[in-house]
Amino acid sequence: MHKQLDDEYYRLLHELQVIDFVLVELNLYLDTHPWDTAAIQQYNHCAQNRRQVAQLFESKYGPLMNFGHSYSGAPWQWNDTPWPWQV
Repeated sequence: MHKQLDDEYYRLLHELQVIDFVLVELNLYLDTHPWDTAAIQQYNHCAQNRRQVAQLFESKYGPLMNFGHSYSGAPWQWNDTPWPWQV
């Protein structure tokens, strides 16, 4: 069954992509600046924000990640395309 995707789907998915980009960049920075407490605080804030946005996304549109990283509603949602990485 193919999901009907609304504007909110794309907005939340884009927000997750932006947050993930920031988290990767901060992770790389912190690899070479492990004592920068401001960067650590920013990383932790972004990680918490990502959890909240991902939870909202998954509650509306289904799981983002497989292999136990995201819950599935009933019926099983992984065969309900498109998957987030396909849009």
